[in-house]
Amino acid sequence: MRIFIINLHGLVKGSGLEIGRDADNGGQTKYVFELAEYLSQHDDVTHVHLFTRKIKDPEVSREYGATIEEINPKFDIRRIEFGGFDYKMKEELWVHLDEFVENTLKHIDEYDISPDWIHSHYGDAGYAAARLSVRLNIPFAHTGHSLGLAKKQKMLAAGMTEEEAENKFKFTQRISAEENALALSEFIVTSTYLEIADWEHYNNYDKAQFHVQPPGIDVAKFSPYYIKAFKDDEDYLQLQRRYWVGQNIEKFLTNPNKPVILALSRPDRRKNLHFLIEAYGEDKELQALANLAIFAGIRKDINTMPNQEKEVLTELLLLMDKYDLYGKMAIPKRHDIENEVALIYQYCADKRGVFANICLHENFGLTTIEAGGTGLPVVITKNGGPSEIVPRMKNGLLVDPMDKADITRSIKKILANEEKWRRFSDNGIINTKKHYSWDAHIEVYISWVQESISRSEPKTAKELNAPKEHIKHLKESKSLIITDIDGTLIAPEHGDPGIDDLKSYLQNRPKGISFALSSGRNFDLVKEVVDDYKLDVDFIVCSVGTQIYYDTDLNSKDEDWSAYLDFKWDREKIVKALKPLKWLELQEENAQNKHKISYYCDPEKYNEERIKNRLGNDWYHINVISSHNRFVDILPKRASKGNAILYLCHKWGLQLNKVYACGDSGNDMDMFREPINGIVVGNASEELSHLRTRKKLYVAKEFAAAGILEGLEHFKLK
Repeated sequence: MRIFIINLHGLVKGSGLEIGRDADNGGQTKYVFELAEYLSQHDDVTHVHLFTRKIKDPEVSREYGATIEEINPKFDIRRIEFGGFDYKMKEELWVHLDEFVENTLKHIDEYDISPDWIHSHYGDAGYAAARLSVRLNIPFAHTGHSLGLAKKQKMLAAGMTEEEAENKFKFTQRISAEENALALSEFIVTSTYLEIADWEHYNNYDKAQFHVQPPGIDVAKFSPYYIKAFKDDEDYLQLQRRYWVGQNIEKFLTNPNKPVILALSRPDRRKNLHFLIEAYGEDKELQALANLAIFAGIRKDINTMPNQEKEVLTELLLLMDKYDLYGKMAIPKRHDIENEVALIYQYCADKRGVFANICLHENFGLTTIEAGGTGLPVVITKNGGPSEIVPRMKNGLLVDPMDKADITRSIKKILANEEKWRRFSDNGIINTKKHYSWDAHIEVYISWVQESISRSEPKTAKELNAPKEHIKHLKESKSLIITDIDGTLIAPEHGDPGIDDLKSYLQNRPKGISFALSSGRNFDLVKEVVDDYKLDVDFIVCSVGTQIYYDTDLNSKDEDWSAYLDFKWDREKIVKALKPLKWLELQEENAQNKHKISYYCDPEKYNEERIKNRLGNDWYHINVISSHNRFVDILPKRASKGNAILYLCHKWGLQLNKVYACGDSGNDMDMFREPINGIVVGNASEELSHLRTRKKLYVAKEFAAAGILEGLEHFKLK
């Protein structure tokens, strides 16, 4: 596999990552670089190319101007020019992303490095990956890191106006890019199940598949504090670094032999560092037990820093003065982020200290794991990812970040109890290696990628039980017309307008156009329509996207698609979990299939939230489709009409912008994803009216098949 990883903003190079330099150079940069590096070490990966922005600016290192930087024989950084050469913050780059896409395509051609897989990080890269995926017909995955909708809500709650928020953060483009990533990616990667909930507010949430996979850490670097042996010159250097880390902290302290309470983060108000100092400053017992060390980014002169960081650091120093913490509190100006962070944890663990992260909300909490790997117990915010990590790691205590008593009480519980300290320390070391190593992360990730790629490989005619000519036609196709049946292709109540003309068009259609049906009907009922109307179809997507066939023969089923739907799907477990809901009654056997559970429902008692509560985390791996609150279908998350189209396009080399999807009701909405061309027939239900402003959607005046023909003429396919 040749893998492209896209990370467009910030500063990325092979050594000396500038983590903490500004808001664009945080944990994401480190995570992406390490992901690429460890992927390149996997036997099944031939090359990893990390695509980012080329920068030639006297304010930053000349290294960021190199087109190609080789990290190892299988991993390099590829820098693409877009938006000029000056270093810019991510919000300034949105208007230049199409330039990145075009220049990347030229770079791919020039260096002959066509990818097998693409992975984007953050919304700007998601925008680019979606377009590259369409142009190259290559599947992609996406990691959000942080989300535009959530940030917009926070900015508005903080007093910003809609206009101010839009001007500063470009939320319209960002949220649109995130919607596209949901609709078009193979899957979205999140670090925790809690993160999935942040995506629920997006319109395309139901179209996405989520994989939960925590980041890995370098367990060799974040090793137990008591491993101090050295063998060669490199280890002597580490010994020197360890000494200077200690000196950097101890020069602030009157009694450096006491345990150390450590905080390490960017100088950001949300990290709540000021609250930690207040809690420490107001508790004389805690001051007697331990010193406090705060690493808040890197600074030379506070007056020259961005306003927000300047305000935070000034407040920290003023609080140090307010509580007279001189000799008890260290606040070093700098540290080597690449080489010294692990040593800082190890120093504090050796002092029998505690790591404290009481930020208001932590998306994941990588520092929880880093501290755990070195054997440093933690006191961590209960808001966000740590609430899933700490119960698994068993390496510390969760606290309310706005409760000083809870924070100080929890820190003292660990510092004053040697047995508890040792148990948390040992658990962190053991469980970090067990659950959060990069090796474990990469093995799981590669299995997802291989599954996605392998299912998209065209099979032979024999394997599909279809004629050779049929398979040859599919491989040569350049466009796809796919239509719903009831109300779209046929409308007996209106006299089936246009059906004969459409059949004539299909029989004489230009070479390279495939025709498919997509319906909620099961296979037998679709076959009836095909036989009754004498239709020549290339694909049949039936039972609400849970099955794909290549002919009206049951043996022509696409087994790869069925296998793909098996992920996290346990039919018996779901049926058993929902059995106590007496207002759901299983439908007859002929309404069911392996990947479809169909219920009759009492409309007065229908409650999707109760279904969600019964299924727990399994909820994130299913789709619930309700019709009039009387019928409920439960499907694997991957099963839908729209996802079936994505699958067919990747499998047969069809570009999404050459797909023409036709529908008449809300059940067809899943097919109308940009850049797919949509045709809404004239007799469509009102529930599709909100789509009328979409650029790539045509609303016909004619009904049923006549409307399909009208739409094809509009798109110049007829």
